Amino acid sequence: MVTIITDIRVPAEQFPLGRILQAYPDVEIELERIVPTRREVIPLFWVATDSEAAVEETLQDDPLVEEIVQLTRTPDRILYSVTWSPEIDALVRAITDLGVDVLTAEGTANFWEFRLQFGDREQLSRFRRACRAEDIHIELLRVYSPMMPPVEGPLSPEQADALTTAYENGYWDVPRGVTQAELAELVGISDNSMSQRLRRGVNVAVAELLYGPSGVPSG
Repeated sequence: MVTIITDIRVPAEQFPLGRILQAYPDVEIELERIVPTRREVIPLFWVATDSEAAVEETLQDDPLVEEIVQLTRTPDRILYSVTWSPEIDALVRAITDLGVDVLTAEGTANFWEFRLQFGDREQLSRFRRACRAEDIHIELLRVYSPMMPPVEGPLSPEQADALTTAYENGYWDVPRGVTQAELAELVGISDNSMSQRLRRGVNVAVAELLYGPSGVPSG
């Protein structure tokens, strides 16, 4: 079993804190700790804003928030504790139901970025399917294994993920273990986008293997 680390970005409206605070474009939020229960999945978070009173009032008035307490402050930001309603949103539900570890998370009124840790690629695939079923748009920023530190290379994160997912699901086997359409659904993109990522990824990988960085054929 190989642990997978994934950096993703989601629109703010698809995450409770982002959705609540979209009226405050200056707000910056960083989660301090993640606890794997629905009511306490986001118990502590830092807020940096010039609209402190308005932000607190907005949070207190939101039906998703049962209680919010200001714990401490620094010159630049405030640490809050929040108790969420059991009616938490689909993204948080996918994280908690599948036991995904949230390593870091921070965001603004526009979007949120998460670093998620999965026990294996199958857990990552289930998470993607759960998000796709709820129409949660996930932008993949990076995928890697901590056992194999990421190395800068010619493949984009999307191309590397497409090729790896295809390989691990038997797409290159004869007969194929999975169709291109099934791969696209697994990754959470359209069939056409998967086709482009596979073609471009294979082209880059073969060019790198045969010609290397110099562009001169090996052998």
